[in-house]
Formats: sequence, structure tokens, C-alpha cells
Amino acid sequence: MGFLWMAKANQKRRQGISFSLLLSLLVSILVSSNCFAEIVKSRAALTIDATTGEILFSKNSNWRLPPASTAKLMTAIVAIENEDLSKVVTISKKASRAPHSKAGFKKGSQITVEGLIYAALLESANDAAVALAEAIAGSEQRFVPLMNEKALSIGAEDTKFINATGLPGAGQYTTALDLSKILSYALKLSKLREIIGTPEAKVTTEKGKVFHLRSTDKLLWSDEKIIGGKTGYTRRAGHCFVGAAHDEIRTILVAILGSPSRRSLWMETENLLSRNLLGGPLIKSPSLDYSLQRLLYEDSCFYFLFSSPHEQSPPSPLSPPASSPPSQPVS
Repeated sequence: MGFLWMAKANQKRRQGISFSLLLSLLVSILVSSNCFAEIVKSRAALTIDATTGEILFSKNSNWRLPPASTAKLMTAIVAIENEDLSKVVTISKKASRAPHSKAGFKKGSQITVEGLIYAALLESANDAAVALAEAIAGSEQRFVPLMNEKALSIGAEDTKFINATGLPGAGQYTTALDLSKILSYALKLSKLREIIGTPEAKVTTEKGKVFHLRSTDKLLWSDEKIIGGKTGYTRRAGHCFVGAAHDEIRTILVAILGSPSRRSLWMETENLLSRNLLGGPLIKSPSLDYSLQRLLYEDSCFYFLFSSPHEQSPPSPLSPPASSPPSQPVS
């Protein structure tokens, strides 16, 4: 009897180990497969190895979608390449009346090109973006062709800008793939790389008024591997982000368009980056734990492992964190 009991115990232990190994294998396969796309709720997403050009994950990466304020990356590129950063710019009436989000520059205020770039990229300031366009081309209307010419020159052939801010309008679009090309180019400009990697800064007008700026890129506070990036939001575009992170081995670019919420945007960005940095696939964070729960218990790719013939719906995962408060029109 004792021998029989021990044999049954060993059999159960082996079955438990076998199931654990099978479960680990299937999770690994699914996380690295197209099933992962089902927990990416954004309309389009892409991760790419910046060194080799290898595409690591892609969901609708060639879809033409509104860029929102990620367009300001191109505004900054054109500004840096065409103007002295120390040049003092006088804020026009039009720039001062740009819709939110903005830094709050008043008509007649004077600030350097560099200060305006910081405001445009950290605070996603529309007044700063319009002021840059006017300083370089005389008007935003004449500035836009410079943005489109630059996009074509770096291979972003499915991108078209109609303004310097990313505010919504007919005929303005980009793709996740093109956004990654734009960011890759931007990171080669040392000043631009420095600015998007700055969590907080302050800029001062010629009369001494100080503006405190805080980056909309939440990830800059989360991990030293984050290089930086640019967010965007409009109702039509949804929540958008293009950014980069690196480890000892490589640099990863991530581009997301049309995320349903800011919380979802960061969750998916963390997921996509963690799968490809420092040996992934998942890093330990509450948001990623929730993603894994969705993968294990809710996602149709995996649900068959846990369902019985009598179950009509998958068991509920833990509830996700509460939604973020409404965002400003463009950020």
C-alpha cells in the first residue's frame, strides 16, 4: 500500500511538472506569435531593431492613420536642421492662440528656437510648434512642405503633414513604420536625442519669465533603458507614441497609433519593449501582469487550455486599473 501510494504521488508530481512545462512552452510560443497581436488593442503597432532593421512585431504597421502630436518630431527635425538654436523668436498672435495643449507663450514674448523645441517635444506645446514654423519658413503654411520633403528624404513615403502641430485635418497621416523611420532619423541628431530624453526642463523668455516643462513621455521616469519618445492624442487619432529603449545589446524602436486610452498605450508600449530587451518576454510590472492575465484567461488563442465543454465564456481576469482622466486635445 505504501509503495502504491508513493507511485501515485510520483505520477501526480510528474503530471504537474509536465503540465507546468507545457504551460510555460505555450505561453512562450503565444507571446512570441501573432496571438500576441490580439492583446495589442491599438489600431497599429510596430517594434523594430534599430541596428539591424529587423521587424520584431507588427500589427497594421502600414495603415495610414492620424499622427496627432507625434508630428512634432518632424517639426523639431526641420527646425534643428534649418535654424540656429540660439535665434530669438518673437511669438506671433497666431502662435499664442494655438489650441491646447500649449506652453502658454504670450504674443510678443521672445524665446530661443531651442526653448521652443523643448516646449514642443516635452509639453507637446502647439504654440511652440507654430512659432517654430513661422520662424523658419515665415508661416506654418510654408513650413509644411519642408516637413513633407524631409519625410520623403528619409523614406517615410506613407506620411503627409498638413500642419506643424499634428492637429486633426483632412489628408494628414502617417504609419507606424514611417514613425519608426522618423524617430530613427531623429535619434541621429544629438540635440534632438538629448531633448526627447529629458524628463523635465525649464525655458526662460528674454524678459525672464520661466516656463517649467514636464515630458508627456511617462516611461522616462520608469527605467534608465528608455531613450525617449513623443506622445500624441486627438479624439480621431486616439493615443499615440513613438519611442526608443536600449540595453547592452541593441536599441528597440516602438511605434503605436490609435490606442484606446493612455493607460493602454503605456501598457502596450511596456509589453512590446520588454519582449525584446534583456531577454524578455515579460518584465514584472502591474500593467504587464494584467496583460498576461488577459493572454492566459481571456484571449481566444489560449482559452481552450482552460475551458471545459460546459463553459460558455472565459473566466474573468482581474479588472484593469481605472481609466486615465481625459487627455488634452493634442499631447
